[in-house]
Amino acid sequence: MKVRSVSDQDGRSQGVVRAFVGRSVLVTGGASFIGSHLVDALVAVGAQVRVVDDLSSGTLVNIGRHVDSGAIEFAQADLLDPRVAAEAVAGMHTVFHLAANHGGRGYVELHQAACAMNLLLDGVVFRGCRLAGVEKVVYASSGCVYPSHLQTDPTKRLFLTEDQVGPPYDADNMYGWAKLMGELTLRALYRDHGLKSVSCRYFTVYGPRGHENHAVMAMIARAFIRQNPFEVWGSGRQVRNWTFVSDIVDGTLLAATHIDDARAINLGTRERIRVIDAVRQVLKVMGHRPEIRLRRDMPTGPMNRVADPSFAERRLNWTPRVRFEDGLRATIDWYVNNRCRNDVAARLAHRLTER
Repeated sequence: MKVRSVSDQDGRSQGVVRAFVGRSVLVTGGASFIGSHLVDALVAVGAQVRVVDDLSSGTLVNIGRHVDSGAIEFAQADLLDPRVAAEAVAGMHTVFHLAANHGGRGYVELHQAACAMNLLLDGVVFRGCRLAGVEKVVYASSGCVYPSHLQTDPTKRLFLTEDQVGPPYDADNMYGWAKLMGELTLRALYRDHGLKSVSCRYFTVYGPRGHENHAVMAMIARAFIRQNPFEVWGSGRQVRNWTFVSDIVDGTLLAATHIDDARAINLGTRERIRVIDAVRQVLKVMGHRPEIRLRRDMPTGPMNRVADPSFAERRLNWTPRVRFEDGLRATIDWYVNNRCRNDVAARLAHRLTER
């Protein structure tokens, strides 16, 4: 299965092409998993792309062909430095801010102080954008901003709507609180200084180039090395809506094109999938039949987190197109063709909780 770029799509995305052709854009964290797919799409529609990434979790392999061809400008630098941030945003029309200290469930629960640094990172980048006269900021937010107390019952058919983020705030760990503060900061900057923005709330993204500290990639890695017993964190009853990376990129570009007023928008599929059912799909595709061991002592996150994408459907004409079954097969194909079994086996325990 080919990962779509926005330039491959029908008329709903022609406005995106017109909006970004020849336009100067910055992608912070553009060598990362989602960031690199966004860079692919922006290059495809003719944008003039600059990438700044400290490569703490991203890799140049993800964007190497663009760097080698001169299609993008790349700098390895730390955006926590205000001078670096000011140079990065200078001359940019649109800033896609994806850089963050982030990871999967194991990382965000076990590295709270590291995730708290996103408060500083976002503030430095947003201030740089305001002072440089950037036209618009497109912020990679997260389903982690939603109140944890709403997400405790996996038997409830819950779909989270944008307006459920509000007092009393109850974000998911420091990572969620930092993303929430980023959203609120952008609202204040729009109100007080007219800085246009949109916050895209990503829900459990997976796909090629993903990292093993995220659930689907961890499942694939465990099956790839033939782990037995096969570990599943938590009870397996946790419900998620895994969303394929091409759909996330599509929604991000549409949001960047059509929303200016600093509001947040959900980008996630409606597919409700239990962790244990996703595990069974992975094992079936990869032909692995291990004993399954539930690790209830490990970080699991909320029991019921699924987006309601109705606002994106109405405002952007955006609907996820990749079913989990199809995206999973594409991701497995990529993983098997790009990973060495011995290397994965040697590093997996570390990668499950690190960047």
